[in-house]
Amino acid sequence: MRPRVRAAALLAAALLAAGCAREAPEHRYSFLAMGTVVELTLHGAPAGLAERAHRALEADFTYMERTWHAWRPGALGRVNTLLATGHWFSAAPSVLPLIVEARALAEASGGLFDPGIGKLIALWGFHGDDPGGERPPPDAARIAALLAARPSILDLEVRGIRVRSRNPEVQLDFGAFAKGLAVDRAVERLRRLGVTSALVNAGGDLRVLGRHGDRPWRIGIRAPRGNGILAALEVADGEAVFTSGDYERYFTWQGRRYHHILDPRTGRPARGLVSVTVVHDDGSEADAAATALFVAGPREWPAVAARLGLTQVLVVDEAGRLQATPALARRLRIVARPAPPLETVPLPAVPEGTAAAPAGGGAP
Repeated sequence: MRPRVRAAALLAAALLAAGCAREAPEHRYSFLAMGTVVELTLHGAPAGLAERAHRALEADFTYMERTWHAWRPGALGRVNTLLATGHWFSAAPSVLPLIVEARALAEASGGLFDPGIGKLIALWGFHGDDPGGERPPPDAARIAALLAARPSILDLEVRGIRVRSRNPEVQLDFGAFAKGLAVDRAVERLRRLGVTSALVNAGGDLRVLGRHGDRPWRIGIRAPRGNGILAALEVADGEAVFTSGDYERYFTWQGRRYHHILDPRTGRPARGLVSVTVVHDDGSEADAAATALFVAGPREWPAVAARLGLTQVLVVDEAGRLQATPALARRLRIVARPAPPLETVPLPAVPEGTAAAPAGGGAP
């Protein structure tokens, strides 16, 4: 082959390969589950495998929603009914792992993340599917009476499959944790099915599998005020990105916003921050940690993050200021215009074996 012809042939082959890479099949699906839209993106998977994965994940999410729902009939509803008796009972295997893991995360967070405050969540009206609108907050005396009982998932005793609580005011609501576990299970299911590149996005909380072709997956972190994107981030294989914000479930009264992230210490919506984003290799831990840091507030979140072993955190406070840990600040690309300044906040050193203690960041 003459050199010019050979070069032309090689160039054509390279262009063909590049074209094939660009044209790798990508399948997108969406369905409703857990009160949000779940979006599944599969890159490079054959159509048959993609469709099987979609059907499997939709069935899994439907099952998890039905089983873990706090205020509809199901396995978790049965647990809440039996907890009120104060007697030992056998927890269903579909719920027991959540109880065990959530209890451990609550203890690690010093109670800032606490799924045992289900009655408090119901009192504020956040147990419904549409908690928005204009309505007054609950009476202060009712909040105080429930707080006086100090309900907490830490009140649960677990022995094998048997569970009880001596506190009748404990009611479990895994809303600040279940989505993370569901996304984790979805990614593991995709791996077992043979999928090598995917993104599972449950209402903005997500985890990725593999790479998007020859590059990492690229995602946007939502601006907490408005519908735009605050920052762009490349996400590595297995990483989860979870955000807790005051903009998803809230109601208003006399010009004030009351959001669903309640401080277990005050019984009221946590104040000081409007969003917390955590990047972690475990979705359930990222989900719970984002809630704990939001409750910790603008002064205490770095200390709590350090105690929880987190390294990649972004927070936005009520004044619109952005702060991030060094590890995440290096990865973020602020795309909002005008671009707000990003302050890098080093995390304090924590002695080995130190457990997270209750922080004092939440305002009553």
